[in-house]
Amino acid sequence: MRTLKGVTLADVQAVYSGPEGDLWELIMGEQIHIGGFASSMDLATRAGIGEGMSGVDFCCCNGGGMRFLTKFRGVASMTGVDATEKVLGRARERCKALELGSRIALVQSDVCQSGLPSDTFDFAWGEDAWCYVPDKARLIAEAVRVVKPGGIVAFTDWVEGAVPLTDEESNRYLAFMKFPTLETLGGYKALLEKNGCEVLDASDTGRFAPHVDLYIDMLTKQLTYDALKIIGFDVKMMEMLGGEMVFMQRLAHEGKAIQGRFIARKK
Repeated sequence: MRTLKGVTLADVQAVYSGPEGDLWELIMGEQIHIGGFASSMDLATRAGIGEGMSGVDFCCCNGGGMRFLTKFRGVASMTGVDATEKVLGRARERCKALELGSRIALVQSDVCQSGLPSDTFDFAWGEDAWCYVPDKARLIAEAVRVVKPGGIVAFTDWVEGAVPLTDEESNRYLAFMKFPTLETLGGYKALLEKNGCEVLDASDTGRFAPHVDLYIDMLTKQLTYDALKIIGFDVKMMEMLGGEMVFMQRLAHEGKAIQGRFIARKK
């Protein structure tokens, strides 16, 4: 697992409470993860998540994943856990607008110690967000703890690919993304197994590189003004962010940065 010292939860909260978080939503939509609707549907289908189930979304952000699950998979109830008040505020507003308030509960908490009861939910869910959590071992243990025996842990995340990052690349990538740690497919698989799960899937979705291409195209060909407005028309900052996106694009095409898909069953 890659680690970058000095990146804390406060840094992540600052991202999603400020213009950087708004930029990600501009190019990725309410479902702030690679692949959006298609990725969510793929994960839910593979994991067997559907009618009448109850779930918990760790690092739920603005609640897009929970709204997807209730609207399109028939999930009966969701509890979202996130540490950032701004995104939870957006989640409340958007869930209320879709009249989902009675089916979606929101908790502001550290996802590694959520305070939720053990052996309660049919599944735990996450989409491209656990990369922001420093202690992956505690997070996986918490996700497994709250699901029932036989329940499912299903998530996607940004992980290191089969081609290793150099130390210099790792430090630059993690610093840009505000990732305190970055796991691998094998690392997450081992943590799930250590916590008493049967791992059903731990694989590369193949989506990372083409979607980074898409995001750069959107920022340079269509949404340049919108992005500049979000960051106060700071052209130099835009150039810096663009350069880091191009760097990430190279890592993606070299197989060093990928989106991993993980599905496991609690024994």
